[in-house]
Amino acid sequence: MSLDDAVAKPHERLAKALAVDLDAVNALIRTRMASEHAPRIPEVTAHLVEAGGKRLRPMLTLAAARMCGYAGPYHVHLAATVEFIHTATLLHDDVVDESGQRRGRPTANLLWDNKSSVLVGDYLFARSFQLMTETDNMRVLSILSDAAATIAEGEVLQLTAAQDLRTSEAIYLQVVRGKTAALFSAATKVGGVIAGAEEDRIAALHAYGDALGIAFQIVDDLLDYQGDTKATGKNVGDDFRERKLTLPVIKAVALADAEERAFWKRVIEKGDQRDGDLEHAIALLNRHDTLEATRQDALGWAETARAAMQSLPESELRTMLTDLSDYVVARIN
Repeated sequence: MSLDDAVAKPHERLAKALAVDLDAVNALIRTRMASEHAPRIPEVTAHLVEAGGKRLRPMLTLAAARMCGYAGPYHVHLAATVEFIHTATLLHDDVVDESGQRRGRPTANLLWDNKSSVLVGDYLFARSFQLMTETDNMRVLSILSDAAATIAEGEVLQLTAAQDLRTSEAIYLQVVRGKTAALFSAATKVGGVIAGAEEDRIAALHAYGDALGIAFQIVDDLLDYQGDTKATGKNVGDDFRERKLTLPVIKAVALADAEERAFWKRVIEKGDQRDGDLEHAIALLNRHDTLEATRQDALGWAETARAAMQSLPESELRTMLTDLSDYVVARIN
């Protein structure tokens, strides 16, 4: 498949099929990110929300609800909730990571300051809880509040695990399930819950979101070492410079000889990075073929997501969600 076939078309088809709902979500987001007394809130929020993001997570909620026959209004509230949680975590992440670029644009903390990013992120978390309570569905509230806590837990775990050469693939997966996949799986699951779907369908939606989110993050981590800055909006080597032990490096450390391990200890654990170190790191990843091994892991999780969809009734939306698995991994094919 070409990139257009595997990536753009499934995503565009889904956006087109959900266009009315997405318009409602965007309108609700604009309304709820307003602030009468603190104009910096909509300024900072709009910089990120209107930055051309694909609204992937809200679309998962909308599609799951529609697949399960939902005809009410609250899937829009839940989709906006998911986007607010996501945006809040991005604002906080960019402060923690001291990032200067996201989606090809300067980050909010660079344009304003760290305090503004953190506090506006807090505001969006509060708004997300207001939105989810308006559904008057305690199970939905439980799922999304659990996801918010899991995301924070994953980020804190990453603080200690990301610069420790003892970090295993199992711990990496725990971090990824926390900081990324938790919101994907919650997004799909609440769509089924608000629709009153059968438990086996809700479980399948959760399994799909979990696997899709893991594949998404693995691909993101892989592209940090072999991506195109113009396409990804990230600088190649950002994770390396931030001393993050992501899957390609974890695999390389496990296969390293004493000299290689000393290199990883210096650049990751001690943070003593010098000119040429990124190029040497990429050479080590290629020497042990860990980029390809990471790619295979991503493809495996994408296949798990596709398999989860097969237990749901056949429909156009199911096909589109299945194709989203290709959308996530096509960037590395």
